[in-house]
Amino acid sequence: MTQAQESAAAAHLRLRWEDWLGAAVLALLALITFANVLARYFTNQSFAWTEEISISLMVVLTLVAAGAAVARDRHIRIEVFFGKGSPVQRRALALLSAAATLLAFTLLAALGGRLAWDDFRYEVTSPGIGVPQWWYTVALPVFALAIAARALQQFVRVWRRA
Repeated sequence: MTQAQESAAAAHLRLRWEDWLGAAVLALLALITFANVLARYFTNQSFAWTEEISISLMVVLTLVAAGAAVARDRHIRIEVFFGKGSPVQRRALALLSAAATLLAFTLLAALGGRLAWDDFRYEVTSPGIGVPQWWYTVALPVFALAIAARALQQFVRVWRRA
């Protein structure tokens, strides 16, 4: 088994929670949307809460998928520079990429935490159904920290590689 295959097999085991959470969120999103379609079809009325919940679930799904992409090293990068470089240059670019991702999502977690705290402190309610807005915004710092942790894992993985 090559090093890439071993790395992929190990990454698959570590990604289990992101894959399951992503599938669960997607299933819940589909179920809510389908229920709303049925309600509209049979009653000409829609559930008011479905759009608000769906938007929140799409944000969560996006963040979970971003974490899985970072862990799998499948995030967006400029392949022209990465693919044509020497092994030393590719390693340096991979380290830079992981460090930049770590920095970006750490900042996003801090700013998202501040947003959630402000929503909590000022008792902001959601526009659609009137629940506390921080119920939705607290997902941003939590998942941003999870993505930052995956970026740190990627940085350490590349650093340890000779």
